[in-house]
Amino acid sequence: MQNNVLILDFGSQYTQLIARRVRELNIFCEIKPYNKLPEDLSSYKAVILSGSPFSVRSDDAPHPDLSEIKGKKPLLAVCYGAQYLAHFNGGNVAPSNTREYGRAKLSYIREEEPFFLGIAEGSQVWMSHSDTIQKLPENAVVLASTHDVQHAAYKIENEDTYAIQFHPEVYHTVDGKKLLENFLVDIAGLEQTWTPDAFVDITVAELKRKIGNDKVILGLSGGVDSTVAAVLLHKAIGKHLHCIFVNNGLLRKNEFQDVLDQYEHMGLNVKGVDASARFLDALKGESDPEKKRKIIGRVFIEVFDDEAHTVEDAKWLAQGTIYPDVIESVSATGGPSATIKSHHNVGGLPDFMKLKVVEPLKMLFKDEVRRVGKSMAIGDERLGRHPFPGPGLAIRILGDITPEKVAILQEVDHIFIKGLKDWGLYDEVWQAGAMLLPVNSVGVMGDERTYEKCVALRAVESTDGMTADWVNLPYEFLQKTSNDIINKVPGVNRVVYDISSKPPATIEWE
Repeated sequence: MQNNVLILDFGSQYTQLIARRVRELNIFCEIKPYNKLPEDLSSYKAVILSGSPFSVRSDDAPHPDLSEIKGKKPLLAVCYGAQYLAHFNGGNVAPSNTREYGRAKLSYIREEEPFFLGIAEGSQVWMSHSDTIQKLPENAVVLASTHDVQHAAYKIENEDTYAIQFHPEVYHTVDGKKLLENFLVDIAGLEQTWTPDAFVDITVAELKRKIGNDKVILGLSGGVDSTVAAVLLHKAIGKHLHCIFVNNGLLRKNEFQDVLDQYEHMGLNVKGVDASARFLDALKGESDPEKKRKIIGRVFIEVFDDEAHTVEDAKWLAQGTIYPDVIESVSATGGPSATIKSHHNVGGLPDFMKLKVVEPLKMLFKDEVRRVGKSMAIGDERLGRHPFPGPGLAIRILGDITPEKVAILQEVDHIFIKGLKDWGLYDEVWQAGAMLLPVNSVGVMGDERTYEKCVALRAVESTDGMTADWVNLPYEFLQKTSNDIINKVPGVNRVVYDISSKPPATIEWE
């Protein structure tokens, strides 16, 4: 990637958002921890320093080596980065005496400044810092101010080094994308060539070179990531790709056969393995959510390993790992190490099976995965599929798992999801599902008293699953859905709707 931006991460909650905004400009970028700079910087045409929860004045402040960057490559320092450049280059950073959080408006912009081309005074920006720059570093000039922050933006003269104390990547900075474009395109001279089609061409060529005629095994889940990974690999190696789709008995109603049929129409070499009895038997009597997850993960590995051994001379294991998983595993602030996200990503299998790993999507965000899939003509039904937990309905059935409970929840879920589609609401929702609760309640059906199950419906809107808000579904839809569930699903006599947001609640109940 010769047309590339390096983002140095100082632990900001917004670092991934910077990368997403750069990618939206059709410019490729990578995130690296501030203390793990690539040895070879020649492929990077510009560098961005992120914000940070640290203060530059503290003893443990992140302190990168910028000797091969500052003054040698176009550099944009954001928030902490701006204060870092000031503090260690002759300026002065001190605790702020005024509030510098939230919305602010630019009250001054230097005339004929290319960095602010197309951005007018009064433009709203988003501040988020407790320190402020009192004195600029050597050879620096102010480019913009707000009412409370004199040094909202500055540059180092005779260098393409720019710094801002606000966040251009967040939605509340109205002209943030324009500012990034001014820096990356007009100042740094980057070309806007990072497109889904370009990614497909580059990745397919790289997969052909890397894999050759070796055989590759991929565990399919029916989800977006594994599907797009499969199609990319199929483009590169054709019949040498062997896909395995395991039915753990905890999928949605008819999902096993429906997904196999869809993959067959896509020309993929997929083997369906119905191991539902094996999973349900292993789960018998277990109510603890974490133990249920571990049981499902263990049995999946056993089933997957059995099937993988039927593919003679397989050399590679393909995974649908995406960029947020990679970033999290190398957090600049010692964040959570990589974990098995869910069993269908077969995390942990490489050491167990002694296969080399190939991850064709590991540089893409979720929305980019969908755009790449669309460029390869994968149908909207596959690409628009709601996220579905790896353990499936096991973590939507609170308490122990039985075939009878699974059957009840499959019917309830089917009515709910089909209703969302029929009412044109499915694409307005990020994720939806039903939960079978471990309580019975009294009801009246006809002239008889009942004592039957309660189910909870859940529908949330989100962009990445990190935060989510409940969806205000129409009362008429909820009324019809409740009536259909109670009338058509024996054993259920009460339906409730979950109106909890994440945080503090989670999307799933277990």
